[in-house]
Amino acid sequence: MQKIGLFFGSFNPIHVGHLIIANVMAENTDLDKVWLVVSPQNPLKPSKGLLHEFDRYDMAKAAVADHYKIEVSDVEFHLPKPSYTIHTLAHLTEKHPIKEFKVIIGEDNLENFKKWKNYEQILEQFGLYVYPRPTVTNSELNRHHHVKMIEAPLLDISATYIRQCIKTNKSIRYLVPEAVENMIRSKNFYG
Repeated sequence: MQKIGLFFGSFNPIHVGHLIIANVMAENTDLDKVWLVVSPQNPLKPSKGLLHEFDRYDMAKAAVADHYKIEVSDVEFHLPKPSYTIHTLAHLTEKHPIKEFKVIIGEDNLENFKKWKNYEQILEQFGLYVYPRPTVTNSELNRHHHVKMIEAPLLDISATYIRQCIKTNKSIRYLVPEAVENMIRSKNFYG
């Protein structure tokens, strides 16, 4: 049974913070692979300023093109919107019965996890791999037997900051992979 970690995100744009977390999960845990699941629309976030899902997907693909344990998934493009994690998990489980899926989230999302649709089912049937986030208070879920706290670098890089840099014509070098920066510049994303 192959164990797949699902790292959901808008990836608007994908940046080195996402990639470091995905790499830590792929290389330093018992996960066989990490799938970056590009979410067309997060029900808990506004969609204003969101680049088209195919453009975000292409940037994510470019960012991990040379990594054998990290892949990009467009599964949520083919499901009803907004995207609910429980629906995606049910779909993937049906489509890939010999894979075991785990959900990767940041510790900041653990605080709000009880707001997720069918959160108890996600916790019990799939489980969470949680990476640390700066300035987060401990959640009662930290000690849940299906929550695995993973040691990873504390990163505070945000896509919002990167988009702001692009709008104000500041450098985004080292914040995103070179291939992603080239796509952003050549297609005038977020300009």
